[in-house]
Amino acid sequence: MAMVSSRLVFLVSICTMVSQAIAQPDFLYHFCLDKGNYTSNSTYNRNLNQVLSSLSSNTEIDYGFYNFSYGKSPDKVYSLGLCRGDAKPDICRSCLNNTTNLLPRLCPNQKEAIGWHDYCMLRYSFRDIFNIMEDSPSFYMWNTNKVSGNLDQFNQDLRTLLDSKRVQAAAGGSLRKFAAGNATAPNNQTLYSLVQCTPDLSYQDCNDCLAGAFGNITQCCGGKQGGRVITPSCYFRFEFYLFYDAKADNASSPSLSPPPPLVPKLIMHHHHHCLHYHH
Repeated sequence: MAMVSSRLVFLVSICTMVSQAIAQPDFLYHFCLDKGNYTSNSTYNRNLNQVLSSLSSNTEIDYGFYNFSYGKSPDKVYSLGLCRGDAKPDICRSCLNNTTNLLPRLCPNQKEAIGWHDYCMLRYSFRDIFNIMEDSPSFYMWNTNKVSGNLDQFNQDLRTLLDSKRVQAAAGGSLRKFAAGNATAPNNQTLYSLVQCTPDLSYQDCNDCLAGAFGNITQCCGGKQGGRVITPSCYFRFEFYLFYDAKADNASSPSLSPPPPLVPKLIMHHHHHCLHYHH
């Protein structure tokens, strides 16, 4: 009997370990930028810790965009956090909490760093990064499944959908520049897309950022069933399956959503800052 109970305890502890591992996912990608270093216990380090703790502990903001700065020049730190437009507040806060812990650990001395999870992005710097459109550094990911059928028609349908979402997102206010929606693709398939800018950008900057990101489709995911291009100021994603909360969909929500996708298998290509995944 004692043997059985100890085995149960062992199983419970394994499950706990697994759930903790899931709760703290690695970044999709991150960059430690070579734009100056700080030392432990320096003023910059203290200011960074202060700004990141303010960001992760803030419960008043419920629209998923955080921009805080702290300290005085030359040790002032600027930080910016953005959650995906369909992420509920608890998912958003949990993601940012993980990110504010993880990014300084991965970039222990760099004054500027940026990291992206599925549900949120965090960046910080010694320079003012607010209200400025930046499309670098960037990375992209693609679904390894190829589009079957009329590729020209697919490309046209994708571009039409993305362009309509771009206009919609750019027209958003200073709290949220996000749009998601679907369209019919060849072979009567449904194509889903999501686009977002940091909402501190102007209409024109958001529009230009997304238009520039769309320009990478051929290079990133031409002829593929899914892909994403991600930059500091904006990003987009498209798939043949519903990958976002259907309530965020500005078009008609499908009555039946496809089965959830398998966990992406990520393969890194460090030189090109691109990844691909199987769904």
